[in-house]
Amino acid sequence: MGAPRINLVTLGVRDLARARAFYEALGFTRSAVSQDSVAFYEAGGVVLSLFGRDDLAKDAGIPDSPTGFAAITLAWNVESEAAVDEAMARAASCSARIVKPAGPAFWGGYLGYFSDPDGHLWEVAYNPFFPLDAEGRMMLPGSRTGDDPAESP
Repeated sequence: MGAPRINLVTLGVRDLARARAFYEALGFTRSAVSQDSVAFYEAGGVVLSLFGRDDLAKDAGIPDSPTGFAAITLAWNVESEAAVDEAMARAASCSARIVKPAGPAFWGGYLGYFSDPDGHLWEVAYNPFFPLDAEGRMMLPGSRTGDDPAESP
């Protein structure tokens, strides 16, 4: 079975066409396996899916109710402070609502927040303590072979 992992993140959306247009303007490319009722996007080793909110609630067997702050964010980590500013500007140009403009973070990085047309919250961050590999994947210190301080002689 192996360790738990996140393979797919599905966002419930009110208007699938509007959500598709937003995410594609943001830079995501829709997969050919997408259908009229669901859209799939490659997201750096994880798949982002857009699905009707009502249908997603029905699939999970729970009532759809407004959540306000859902206590979850999607994070888009980038390689520099300038890249955060660029990503935030791109999001704004795609009709994202800027929730918190980019700026220094209390923990030493640099970040901003935007929400998509359905209110899903995105954090765009530069974290100098969690570098990105050549493919843009976050590298947690101590999580990869050869990077664990306990393995040092």
